[in-house]
Amino acid sequence: MQLSVTGHHIELTDALQNYVKEKIKRIERHFDHVTNVHVILSPERHQQKAEATVHVSGADVFAYAVEDDMYAAIDLLVDKLDRQILKHKEKLQKRARGANGAKAAMAGMPE
Repeated sequence: MQLSVTGHHIELTDALQNYVKEKIKRIERHFDHVTNVHVILSPERHQQKAEATVHVSGADVFAYAVEDDMYAAIDLLVDKLDRQILKHKEKLQKRARGANGAKAAMAGMPE
């Protein structure tokens, strides 16, 4: 998995980059086919914004979060991404089971 962290109008400290890396590992734990993650951190007026695009097999997942604290924004962002990745994984599993289940049902049906 490739991870790139970018800061717009903010200095990216090592602590902030390491925090993002640790949180993004949770997504990879739930879904193995994550190829690329791009995270953008930026201040917006009096709040902090974190957004990310995750490239997975079969789709691109995007989410953003705005909070008063950058670490809270990253936490919320990863929660949103995690839910979307799990939903995508369930869809893939349903498609795979649905195709096999339909073939098995058709094979067992009399003509």
